[in-house]
Amino acid sequence: MPQVLEFKLPDLGEGLTEAEIVRWLVEVGDVVAIDQPVVEVETAKAMVEVPCPYGGVVTARFGEEGAELPVGAPLLTVAVGSVEPSGSTAESGSGTGAAGAESSGSGNVLVGYGTGAPAVRRRRVRPEGLSAPAAAPATSFTPVPSVAPVSAEAAAGSGVVPGGVRGPVAVVSPLVRKLARQHDLDLRQLSGSGPDGLILRADVESAIRSVAEAPQQAAVTDRAPVRPAGERVPLRGVRGAVADKLARSRREIPDATCWVDADATELMAARAAMNGAGGPGAGPKVSVLALLARICTAALARYPELNSTVDQEAREIVRLSGVHLGFAAQTERGLVVPVVRDAQARDTESIGAEITRLTEAARTGTLKPAELTGGTFTLNNYGVFGVDGSTPIINHPEAAMLGVGRIVPKPWVHEGELAVRRVVQLSLTFDHRVCDGGTAGGFLRYVADCVEQPTLLLRML
Repeated sequence: MPQVLEFKLPDLGEGLTEAEIVRWLVEVGDVVAIDQPVVEVETAKAMVEVPCPYGGVVTARFGEEGAELPVGAPLLTVAVGSVEPSGSTAESGSGTGAAGAESSGSGNVLVGYGTGAPAVRRRRVRPEGLSAPAAAPATSFTPVPSVAPVSAEAAAGSGVVPGGVRGPVAVVSPLVRKLARQHDLDLRQLSGSGPDGLILRADVESAIRSVAEAPQQAAVTDRAPVRPAGERVPLRGVRGAVADKLARSRREIPDATCWVDADATELMAARAAMNGAGGPGAGPKVSVLALLARICTAALARYPELNSTVDQEAREIVRLSGVHLGFAAQTERGLVVPVVRDAQARDTESIGAEITRLTEAARTGTLKPAELTGGTFTLNNYGVFGVDGSTPIINHPEAAMLGVGRIVPKPWVHEGELAVRRVVQLSLTFDHRVCDGGTAGGFLRYVADCVEQPTLLLRML
């Protein structure tokens, strides 16, 4: 007799307490193997595929795509036992079906930390593949009205009564029910826009707006026009994490900013010469960001005060031995800051290769949480957005951030004469607790000197 086990959203590490369901990888009735990924979720750090520690047949899913679940909330239930799809045979030599003899589960919850069990192709179980249990399974799972609706045939095969699973209204997400309760909405009066009439969060929000606008439409016409209800965008996932970190930075760090214009003509010429020296097929080109990153590591070696953090409770400044250089990257999911580990031990080519790898991972949403944390200093090239200057907000708990504007031709006095040169504005925001303006100015001036005189940079390559 199959035993129904409940799989809850696991702790994904890095202090994360919730995740948003992006895409389900299995459906009710599918056969899953131990450690097979069953759902893709987005945390405040990255996209993660979550594997199930049980092998068996999926009997229910909790939460629609787009729903946000806290750690420990149910994800799905799996019927574990001797289950074999009708019309198929057991794996040769295994002695069990795809879901048999795996009832103990692996106990692992993150991709890459599985038991090594071979992956099993996802298969749909015919209704007769599951026998109805004589009594309630001896697990913590109890069917509730908010689970995903299943067909009558699948429900009969799993021993679950359709009315007990579907509930009086077609709602999957507990968040949707909560939102409706908060606004005194009767879900039975709503028509769902999801599959099979499923009521989605967007349906409830639309109904809330309609209720809010009704009194305005019935108001006297001589009243001043009321501003229409605007769109509400949840602060969650990457956007929520960024908002929390920036707000904390402003609350806790007494920051100051200094800036300087620098003539980058010779730096750009040196870069062009470096990229043209090897000829075709000589390898990846050296980027401006990689050169600036290498300059930053040299400047931090001279001014280590800026590669530090403040322990507020101990009232101590902690100067860090290694430079884990973060760089701001804009993606479709929002602003992220990948980190180049031990940048002080890398040359320009190595830094450039790592920046390229991390940037591609950021764009595809495959950065690991560890690749987005632990930075000690951040480089922000906002010049790619076509702006000259900015006052960066420090990436808490770091002590400084260097901002780089666009490099554009401008009038400039060069060797005593007016000329058109390629000029860039550099700005440094720093934590005034770790150093005074003299140190910050010295750091920024050294960076500008390296930009203006590439021979200083060449000594570090």
